[in-house]
Amino acid sequence: MDKKAFLARTILFKDLASSYLEALSRITYPKRFQKGEFIFHEGEEARGFYLVYEGQVKVFKQAPSGKEQIIHILGPGEPFGEVAVFAGVDYPANASALTDCVLFYLPRKEFVNLIREEPALAMNMLAVLSLRLRQFVSLVEALSLKEVSERLASYLLYRRQREGEEFDLGMNKGQLASFLGTSAETISRIFGRFSKLGLVESKGRRVKIINHEGLSAVAAGLKPLGKL
Repeated sequence: MDKKAFLARTILFKDLASSYLEALSRITYPKRFQKGEFIFHEGEEARGFYLVYEGQVKVFKQAPSGKEQIIHILGPGEPFGEVAVFAGVDYPANASALTDCVLFYLPRKEFVNLIREEPALAMNMLAVLSLRLRQFVSLVEALSLKEVSERLASYLLYRRQREGEEFDLGMNKGQLASFLGTSAETISRIFGRFSKLGLVESKGRRVKIINHEGLSAVAAGLKPLGKL
């Protein structure tokens, strides 16, 4: 496990000098979590943040009724918990392992000391916080303004951009429905409609994009699917 090489590929640390990557690797600790295991809970003191090394993590809010709203699905190279650490507040949401995971943990105290020595770290953090804000605004827009078919098409296109034409969703239809603010039944019906239209192929958690132009038209609301 080459921590320094991994850190150099992440969005937070990719432009840092080798000496600072070396310093970061010394305060970075691997942690393993099993599928379904909580990593932290909302309101818990944020003593550090994480980078996904292997597996997938979900960040979510949970109502007293038990209903979940997934905020982020994160994969290798992506950070989470950094907002709370950077702002000096408690974790604002829950995080749990969607799959068996290996994470890298960076304790807040040691990380803040490094920021004082290397301002480029702070600039990288600001860039990531800005990206998180844009993603959150897009999520709110999608949940409040877009039809479910448009939300699903937009999400599949986002995954295509990151991972290519074929990928594993990393979650079941129920979890995807929670993320998109709908029901598992609706998600299944829309996947069926997408398949009939020749836009995607799906089997279990595997999805293959067949016609990304057509999917883009659905995401933009230019190709309504009718009543589902």
